[in-house]
Amino acid sequence: MLPLTTVKASRKRKRALADAALDQVGLSGKGERLPNQISGGEKERVAVARAIVNGPPVLLADEPTGNPDSATSREVMRLIQRINREGATLLMVMHSSDCAGYAERVLRVSDGRLAATVE
Repeated sequence: MLPLTTVKASRKRKRALADAALDQVGLSGKGERLPNQISGGEKERVAVARAIVNGPPVLLADEPTGNPDSATSREVMRLIQRINREGATLLMVMHSSDCAGYAERVLRVSDGRLAATVE
């Protein structure tokens, strides 16, 4: 519930917001688990839940699929894609061309310069 520390709301309301974010990423009912009690893919989804719990209009993601497991990467990218369709703007930095395929617009940078734009 760390992302909610600056929110002026009751503890009960903050818990409800956290539970709703976990539900949104497919982790309903797992809010009491410790990090060593969840899988790597679940940890990735918890990171997304932390990012969206306050309903930001823009999300910045640096390598959101750092997990080497391709199935987990696809799952996280589909989740991020859904969040984007629901209205959030996403800016992501990634090296994976597979993950870039989920984006509506891709800017390729090479040697610090814009190399290509794909829409």
